[in-house]
Amino acid sequence: MKSSLLRTLTIIAALVVVNVLSAFVFFRLDLTQEKRFTLSEATQRLLANLPDDVHIDVYLTGDLPPGFKRLENAVRETLDGFQARRGLAIANRKITYRFINPDDVTNTDEKNKLIDKLQQKGLLPTNLYASEGGKRTEKLVFPGAIVSYKGRETPVQFLKGNKTATAEEQLNQSYEGVEFQLASAIQKLTQTKEDRKRVGLLYSHTNVPPSRFSDLLASVQQQYDLFFIDMAKPGPITGLDLVIVPKPDSAFSEEETFKLDQFVVNGGRALFFVDGQRVDSVNNQGTYAQPLSLNLDDLFFRWGVRVNRDVVKDYYCAAIPLNVGNLGDKPNIQLVPWRFYPLLNNFGTSANPVVRNLDAVLGKFVSTLDTVRAMGGDGRLIQKTPLLLTSAYTKILKTPALISYNEARQQPDPSTYTDGAHIIGCLLEGKFQSLFANRIFPGDPRASGFKSEGAASRILICSDGDLIINDVDYKRNAPYPLGFDRYTRNTYANKDFALNAIDYLIDPNGVIAARSRSVTLRPLDKIRVDANRTGLQLLNLLGPLALVGLIGFVWQVVRRSQYGR
Repeated sequence: MKSSLLRTLTIIAALVVVNVLSAFVFFRLDLTQEKRFTLSEATQRLLANLPDDVHIDVYLTGDLPPGFKRLENAVRETLDGFQARRGLAIANRKITYRFINPDDVTNTDEKNKLIDKLQQKGLLPTNLYASEGGKRTEKLVFPGAIVSYKGRETPVQFLKGNKTATAEEQLNQSYEGVEFQLASAIQKLTQTKEDRKRVGLLYSHTNVPPSRFSDLLASVQQQYDLFFIDMAKPGPITGLDLVIVPKPDSAFSEEETFKLDQFVVNGGRALFFVDGQRVDSVNNQGTYAQPLSLNLDDLFFRWGVRVNRDVVKDYYCAAIPLNVGNLGDKPNIQLVPWRFYPLLNNFGTSANPVVRNLDAVLGKFVSTLDTVRAMGGDGRLIQKTPLLLTSAYTKILKTPALISYNEARQQPDPSTYTDGAHIIGCLLEGKFQSLFANRIFPGDPRASGFKSEGAASRILICSDGDLIINDVDYKRNAPYPLGFDRYTRNTYANKDFALNAIDYLIDPNGVIAARSRSVTLRPLDKIRVDANRTGLQLLNLLGPLALVGLIGFVWQVVRRSQYGR
């Protein structure tokens, strides 16, 4: 009797100790194949070094369909993980959060004010449609959150993914991106001036007005210190982590090419958005594409790519307004597919975080890229990763070429688009060799500090300068968001692609690494479920009861064997 009492008291004491420790120690064992509950190293470092409290208001909650409920649970699980540090995983009180259901506001005026307030803060609502009792119902949800830090706020959109995927796949892609979206927002708000990397924009070779780059530059300045580079000034490019070359339309001199070469050889990263041709207006009948020489061919070739002097026609494309005839005495303007504005939704086999789960990118008069064999300074091949590709249904026009608007009025034949998929954006990684190796002799003013090979670096070259150019609403004299198509009112992923590229080039092991997370969909076999529905329902209902009964029976048998004598 005493031993039984002692055993009972020991169990109670152990439970008390476990409950007390659980208030101070966070422990979770991740047994999932994809390690979906394990934060990336970069996210853990970010959270462990938070300088002050961060609060997060999540508006994705309430009566939601199963897919959105799963996304809500993913957000909740991720935030629970955020509240734990590395090491002993002691509860981190610097992250607080709450879930707010806008539907809890019953007053119509107050609810409309809340909806307007969330939209002004940058949260985009989503309409959910359902049929109830033969009637179609509509519900407005906000799949997002507001992250607050020291009086500053930034929105987070959880519903991200490729719109060409099924609804289930897009929600799963959103599920995979929850950690990155939250960690990126926290990093943006909490980074100190000393933490901010330095990005340079080479503006002296483009005639594009600043207003056409305004959305990208404003987004870059939220996270990085931005500097403008005038290549005419003497001296090397120094003190920068990344250089962006946006849509150059005039040739680089040898001295300027030398500066770019040495910047990369010394470990600087570079992001190029260049064209292989120049498109000039001829008349109302069309445009004229002619070859564009930027004097960068030899440099690109040394790095491992070649920008071709051509223009791509893609069967999968955006639309433009065109006069297709007269309607009475007025012109009949309609949106028609424009094959020279490809929708770049082919990211190859790459799982690179720059393009993982990315929506389509809108291109305009793109050229093709070829990769060539290039050796690095360490004797290894430069690693080349195609990131943006056309669809498989393309035609390639060699420049000079006349681009007629009449072509848009004709119904294209897919069987004639047989030139296959072509690379538009390519990532290059390795220790690059200088183009000027064996060309700089003693006595040359450039010999001081010259390196023929150096530190590892990363370069991304895109053969479309228009990828980072936003449109402008001239009536309001205000820029549209980058990637926004004013004709179809769609917003493409141009800005996401550019910002992801900048993040990756500067630090591939940073928060951007969280975009590599993969969660595999494992749907049930619907045919087998329908065929065995009754049996499965009985198993789910009676199985747990039977299991508890079996455990109780075994326990009684053991007790009788010990104390029955």
